[in-house]
Amino acid sequence: MILSNSWFFMLFAPYFCCMESTLDPVLTPEMLSFEAFKKSVLEDYRIALMSREVSLLGRREVLTGKAKFGIFGDGKEIAQVALAKFFQKGDFRSGYYRDQTLMFAMGTSNVEDYFAQLYSDVENDPYSGGKNMNAHFATAFVNEKGEWHDLVNRFNISADIAPTAGQMARALGLAYASKCFKQSKHKDLFSNLSNDGNEVCFCTIGDASTSEGQFWEVINAAGVLQIPLAIFVYDDGYGISVPTKLQTTKGSISEALQGLQKETNTNGIKIFTVKGWDYAALCEVFEQGITYTRNTHVPVVFHVQELTQPQGHSTSGSHERYKSTERLQWEREWDGIKKMREWLLLNELSNEPDLQIFEAQVKQAVRDAKLRAWNKYIAPINEKLKQGVALAYQGLSQDDLLIAQQLTQELISNREPLKRDIFRALHLVLEKIPNHPNKNGVLEFLSNYHTEQAPYYSKNLYNEGPKSTLNVAGVPAIINADATTLNGYEILNHYFDELFTSNPLVYAFGEDLGNIGDVNQGFAGLQIKYGADRIFDTGIREQSIMGQAHGMAMRGLRPIAEIQYLDYLLYGLQTLSDDVATLHYRSNGLQSSPVIIRTRGHRLEGIFHSGSPMGVIINALRGMYICVPRNMVQAVGMYNTLLAGNDPALLIECLNGYRLKEQMPTNLMSFKVALGVPEIIREGNDITIVSYGSTIRIIEDAALRLAEMGIDCEIIDVQTLLPFDIHHQILASLKKTNRIVFVDEDVPGGGSAYMYQQVLEVQGGYKWLDATARTISAKAHRPAYASDGDYFSKPNTEEIIEKIKEMMSE
Repeated sequence: MILSNSWFFMLFAPYFCCMESTLDPVLTPEMLSFEAFKKSVLEDYRIALMSREVSLLGRREVLTGKAKFGIFGDGKEIAQVALAKFFQKGDFRSGYYRDQTLMFAMGTSNVEDYFAQLYSDVENDPYSGGKNMNAHFATAFVNEKGEWHDLVNRFNISADIAPTAGQMARALGLAYASKCFKQSKHKDLFSNLSNDGNEVCFCTIGDASTSEGQFWEVINAAGVLQIPLAIFVYDDGYGISVPTKLQTTKGSISEALQGLQKETNTNGIKIFTVKGWDYAALCEVFEQGITYTRNTHVPVVFHVQELTQPQGHSTSGSHERYKSTERLQWEREWDGIKKMREWLLLNELSNEPDLQIFEAQVKQAVRDAKLRAWNKYIAPINEKLKQGVALAYQGLSQDDLLIAQQLTQELISNREPLKRDIFRALHLVLEKIPNHPNKNGVLEFLSNYHTEQAPYYSKNLYNEGPKSTLNVAGVPAIINADATTLNGYEILNHYFDELFTSNPLVYAFGEDLGNIGDVNQGFAGLQIKYGADRIFDTGIREQSIMGQAHGMAMRGLRPIAEIQYLDYLLYGLQTLSDDVATLHYRSNGLQSSPVIIRTRGHRLEGIFHSGSPMGVIINALRGMYICVPRNMVQAVGMYNTLLAGNDPALLIECLNGYRLKEQMPTNLMSFKVALGVPEIIREGNDITIVSYGSTIRIIEDAALRLAEMGIDCEIIDVQTLLPFDIHHQILASLKKTNRIVFVDEDVPGGGSAYMYQQVLEVQGGYKWLDATARTISAKAHRPAYASDGDYFSKPNTEEIIEKIKEMMSE
């Protein structure tokens, strides 16, 4: 159908009014002119062409060896240029690795930066510093000081992850934060973080990934919460090689979701369907749905159908292996760029000669940008290669020079050398010519080059600037002689009460946390006092609770999210491990998530309520801090410390400590426990016992009995496992006692083995041993039920006594 003026005004006037500024939309005559419309459409076509050429050239760069792996957004170009029209300043994206066209259209990426990431250029990849694979985007949420930027006046791209559907949980939190800001009584304090909660979170996902549990958990949570979340499901008919009919009930995600459709007087979601090759329809449907969710906070799902994937899933394989001849022919005929080109000609927005010139110019511009990116990447490597080879040849005899030339020939002739190739070749030269006359010069070069390059790949696992939690100094608890004695949960309750009074950024939520004040009463009565908008209950959905907290924290709030029991952490571990723990690292310091995950655990009763999977946690959550307080006063000090920094943390309260009596500090809000600094609970000279959490009390009991036998135990509470004893205080104790044992409730080879490795290997403690170091852990199985099950499954006083007596007799 030929484009009509009425169609143009109806469809494009709404978005033209806000193209110049999303804050003060102005409708000018120029914007309403047909020429302005034509210019805008041709610009969309240019971006689509540019993105397709990036995909084609990117695949070639991988297949010729210049890049390691490539995954591209070809086939989704038209949907994404349409989508970009309705992404406003202040909005957030939680997407996946097919979104390159959207990024180009919004100006948050360009071709040169895209290829810099494809080449893993640590100096020029602006999204991850060379750490993440291609098409994983990010914009800066925080500055170098850890302070939040003015997020209201920029396009906000949360750092991408590769796990399928992993972006869903984070998207829930990013959208929920808008609801928090809209309901807040402190809006004047958050003017740089939100414009009265009017921001939408755009979440993109491939159709096959909607089979993941995260998708369904988040869709359900969003429908309950009623938040401005716009989900775009890109449907090209396959999940790698598996067709949709084998993935999704009824072969259609929009049909499968119909039971969640919002109706009058219900919550739920709004569902839209649209063809991914139909530029005009995409603009119209996206405008309608995004305006709806922005105005109503009802989540929307766009099922974008009939998309193609011209190059297949990735550079790892060919789609010709699993697509029929008929399917491949259909994809060629219904390719979005081809259909948009036909539409441009049909509506006389351009002509064939002009389009051919236009397309050639776009392709050349992409090639030029790619070449600039490659030269920026390869030039410094080639320079180092020349320097290193020259040093390796220096001073050699004719025979040795021939050997060196043979060993470096492959390196010199390689048009795409890697840094590691330089290290390998030069080390081989020194190995094969052991009396190399310039050995020291070569080694100095290699050392300097390594010192220069290695930090790029390791930095920013945690905050390293002023907001590093490690910069928070410890402040001792002040406990007067007449201090009030309370149950542990009552101390927490007093603390949370004062915290919510003093810090409007803090929110708390979890299963049973709001109405009843959590199962152990730490929040008892506080929802009534501070409102259900700040202290609230959730459904039983640990994965999305973690994402909800993560997204809120990324937007500058300070959520305390609860996993009711430590054993249930496994439900949320993927989000914590792949997303929260890696955020600061994979964004190269551009983004932070200072979320606090609160849970309780260790000793209770039975296989599924007594777990202490510290080995799993330590290894899965590098990038988070792991706090293991022995009592609730210590927990308070850790909360204060964590809230003063910008790093995420897991804090595990002792489940059997809530009703133990403790004295209330007078400096409840200023007392801080420095992370990575152990505390000596009992001084002694004969043996050092290292532990944490609930086990400390069992060790204290054992130490009293051992003292009667003449054995003087020193007990050290590590307080945090990540970081661990940063000042080597445990080593100092070992130098005094010359014997050490590590005790915890994890399985053999878990947390106790980790502490053992840190002290004996990292700190060099093995040099000071007069007896074999020991670990005392739980048994290899899950803890059995009831008190006797606990006694025979986990370390007990008698077992500790016998092990220590054995050590003292060596």
